[in-house]
Amino acid sequence: MPVLNVAFVGSEEFARTLAKKGDVRDIESYVHKEVVDGQIRILSLLRPLRHPERLRPLLSVLNVAKAGIVEIAKVDAALGEVLVAFGAADIAIGHAIISPEEGGWVDPEQIRVILDQAGLAGWILHEEVPDEHTLRNSLLSTLSTGDENEPLVIPIDQHFNVKGVGLVAIGYVQAGTVSKHDEIHVLPAQENGIARSLQVMDDDVEQSIAGDRVGVALRNIREEALHRGCILTHVDGDALVCHNSSKFLLSPAPFQKRLLSKGDVVHAAVDLQFQVGRITEIDPTTCYITVEWEQPLWIQKREAAPIIIVQLDAGNMRIMGVGQSIVPA
Repeated sequence: MPVLNVAFVGSEEFARTLAKKGDVRDIESYVHKEVVDGQIRILSLLRPLRHPERLRPLLSVLNVAKAGIVEIAKVDAALGEVLVAFGAADIAIGHAIISPEEGGWVDPEQIRVILDQAGLAGWILHEEVPDEHTLRNSLLSTLSTGDENEPLVIPIDQHFNVKGVGLVAIGYVQAGTVSKHDEIHVLPAQENGIARSLQVMDDDVEQSIAGDRVGVALRNIREEALHRGCILTHVDGDALVCHNSSKFLLSPAPFQKRLLSKGDVVHAAVDLQFQVGRITEIDPTTCYITVEWEQPLWIQKREAAPIIIVQLDAGNMRIMGVGQSIVPA
């Protein structure tokens, strides 16, 4: 079942016009399922909660989304950080929708300038809230099947034991496919097991593809091996590289005036990982930054999602930029 995951920043009321509300964690999910010419299409809205107080839910959503919707009630620092985060995550398909607070006004020209500066020049700007059918169709027209031929990568965001089923890990298929009875490898625990069954959108399936939010019932894996940000791949796969420390160039975020220094603490957000590290070196000649991570950071070998570099004490703009040419140090 092809799924388009959409990062949604806006009101719950607007989200409910587009899709049916599902589970709630630090991220709310809304799902719209339709059948066109005998084919099922699914729109999955992922709405991060508690921004700007918490940044990680927003970045987690951006790690898995392929499109975006931002409902704009007012122009403030929080909106700027949201749009910069979408640009850093390379979300090229998106809709910015002006929906002012009662008695308020938002200047469309100002929003166009901010979108361009944030790297979102290709987004569609709506000066009023569009018809929900039109918006859904516009998004679903961009739906693709994803990277099914790549090695399997499933970052996990939750897990639990189910009576009669056993240990279940839930996450988004970022690349590749997983089938029942596949041999599964868990990182960083380095444990092997078997996918005894799969479930997508509450349906039992034989195979799950890129874009799916899948529940994988696992056999021969300890519950202690699973945690938020761990990754499932195939036993014989070669999808990821372990970074205990990394060296990279930083592509600075728009509007970011702060410079990183040796000794600074930063986080890397990629594939639902949010790893903390400390800068141990900044080469004055090449401008390469070296970071030693508190826990291993796993980076896909393929050209995949950007690695967003964050500094949580950097004020209103915590997105420092994107790590380019990242290699183990």
